[in-house]
Amino acid sequence: MNDDTPVRDAELTVGATARLIGVSVRTLHHWDDVGLVRPSERTSAGYRVYTAPDIERLHRVLTYREVGFELQQIRGLLDDPDADAMAHLRRQRRLIDERIARLQRMATAVDTMMEAKTMGIQLTPQEQREVFGDDWLGDEYEAEAQERWGDSDAWRQSEQRAARYTKDDWKRIKDETDALEADLAAALADGAPAGGARANALAERHRAEIERFYDCSHEMQCCLAEMYVADERFRKHYDDVAPGLAQYLHDVITANAAASA
Repeated sequence: MNDDTPVRDAELTVGATARLIGVSVRTLHHWDDVGLVRPSERTSAGYRVYTAPDIERLHRVLTYREVGFELQQIRGLLDDPDADAMAHLRRQRRLIDERIARLQRMATAVDTMMEAKTMGIQLTPQEQREVFGDDWLGDEYEAEAQERWGDSDAWRQSEQRAARYTKDDWKRIKDETDALEADLAAALADGAPAGGARANALAERHRAEIERFYDCSHEMQCCLAEMYVADERFRKHYDDVAPGLAQYLHDVITANAAASA
């Protein structure tokens, strides 16, 4: 088929439609064959073309497919005589919001797992869920943490020290970590400056939290501070507690380290 075949302004050839919505021509042909989306018009040369309503239907197909529906289910939804265009849009928006929320919960769980793995958590998957919540992803992300820190003295220390902690110890550590993050967020909201007495005390609490697992000098703590702002997962973890908290924690740590030098 020649994509240069003249068509009306509101119509698109198969090739142009494929480029517009980001699928292959073969996919469009398949959807045509199964009756999911059929081009409504033809050019004077007999080529089939998609109209604006056809393109709208294609976008609905893409949305439903993205959230996990099979083609047969999608066809049933689109051909529902009781559903109008706004009903479809509301349904699709709800499904997208649900998927976004699910992905955000997974991302938060990954952040928590990555940070915990640097500290050598030794709980069973069931115990991890009890301590850290239902979105905890077990050992799925251990390989990345092992690759990044596995050869370090800090990693070996953390595994040795963490092996001694009980489930109750981990619950206490989780509660204390949450309390520290809440106090950091409050200091940020109050405008407590990095380098001030309140911020320095929080930086030392943070360093004491880390030293449960491995020896943490001010220099080591500054390396962690850089990771909190450079790694999007850590940044998101802290910024989800309070917007700007990752950068504030970085500044608090580095200012305290400079004053302690």
